[in-house]
Amino acid sequence: MRNLTVLFISFLCVSSTGFAQKTDTLTHHREFIDFGGTIGNDQGSVSAAYTYNWKLGEKRKLELGLGARYTGYFGKKKDYITAPASLARTTSFPFVIVFAGQREENFDTLTVQRPFVNSLNITFNLGYALGPKWYAGTNIDVIGYSFGPSTNAVFKSNGNTTTEPKSKVVPFNLLLTGDNDRGSLNSEFFVSYKISERCSIKGIYQFLFTEYTSTTVQQIAPDGSSNNRFRNKANNFGIGISYSLK
Repeated sequence: MRNLTVLFISFLCVSSTGFAQKTDTLTHHREFIDFGGTIGNDQGSVSAAYTYNWKLGEKRKLELGLGARYTGYFGKKKDYITAPASLARTTSFPFVIVFAGQREENFDTLTVQRPFVNSLNITFNLGYALGPKWYAGTNIDVIGYSFGPSTNAVFKSNGNTTTEPKSKVVPFNLLLTGDNDRGSLNSEFFVSYKISERCSIKGIYQFLFTEYTSTTVQQIAPDGSSNNRFRNKANNFGIGISYSLK
């Protein structure tokens, strides 16, 4: 009797797995949640996301979609440099700015002692099924909100240093290409490997913007304009896990 029960359960598992695989190949969309962690030079991040992708093409290997993501960034004594594109780059024209030169003569630095930024953003996602188990993709934050505790910092300008007792996280996030961006925006490039019908592990390269403003000191640029917004660009590596909801 026990052997018959085991055989019956095994049959159900195999049958349900085959049905799930068949259904998956016929679906027009895919939903999943994922969790990740990255580390860099005296910095790191954790993230949790929900993604809804539409499958495109005859074989439905290409995926495009939207999602929502929480990212928590933390570090120690990180340098934030002049953020506005009009000061930081030779041109602020959308998309062209990605290839524009840097105006280092305009750079001042806000060294944030203990940065801790929490961001909630809508994401755009792109992926491609490389095979039955392998998948590659990229995603980027588009718009959202950031928050975190105020922290002390050191402002450096023209060789002079000033204490900034209350630097604050920039609250509004918006993707505008390159240094035109505002706030805290996370982007990932990843490759994942399916370890079960629903679960995958992934390797991550992360490019993460975070921003702080000074409240008691300001940068005075060569053209006479003032600025109190500063940006850190983090390049991190990490791992994650994804769980397919459908």
